[in-house]
Amino acid sequence: MAYELILGNKNYSSWSLRGWLLMQPFDIPFDPKVVELHTDDFAQFRTETPPALTVPTLLSKESGETLTVWDSLSIAEFLHERHPEAGIWPTDPGARAAARSLCAEMHSSYRGLRSTMPMNMRRQYKTFTPDADATADIARITHLWHWATERWGGSGPYLFGANFTATEAFFAPVASRLRTYGVKLDATSQAYCEAVLAHPSTVKFFDDAMREPWVSEKNEMDIE
Repeated sequence: MAYELILGNKNYSSWSLRGWLLMQPFDIPFDPKVVELHTDDFAQFRTETPPALTVPTLLSKESGETLTVWDSLSIAEFLHERHPEAGIWPTDPGARAAARSLCAEMHSSYRGLRSTMPMNMRRQYKTFTPDADATADIARITHLWHWATERWGGSGPYLFGANFTATEAFFAPVASRLRTYGVKLDATSQAYCEAVLAHPSTVKFFDDAMREPWVSEKNEMDIE
């Protein structure tokens, strides 16, 4: 089988970072294709890749057929079925159930953080203050990080121990946002963010984002 992963702008697309981190750290070969969001090229992607309307979208080409898998949570499960040896989810059943719950909550929640702290890897603001909704979201997320690391993390550095899993793929955009907006964290949460952002696959994605020419004004803030 051959995989093509369609991504949006790496600097701004948190969902695309998740898709990338569901494949690259697990040594699953794929061909990445970046499509600039909110452009004619993106409209063409939607026309040519039904019924997908969002990124990331995974195209799996096997036996003369192309399977279209969109949405990062679906991509995680699809790849786990085909590559169970990769370790996308923890091997322990209890840890795996917890990891899926964490990813599902990340997938569906935290609107305050998402709406007021848009993804922007190229910026590091010094004067931003999260509003009440974003602060509540951050408190919930860091609580879950503590809960997972205390029960399953062991010596870490990740939520379920030494191995990078889907949970890191899903929380990497949060770690990026917290760094972009200069949010002060407790020592455990800060160490976790640093570990996720220092993973070679995350660093590769960030390096690519820094070289992108596109600027999205709605993701840029006029503050220091």
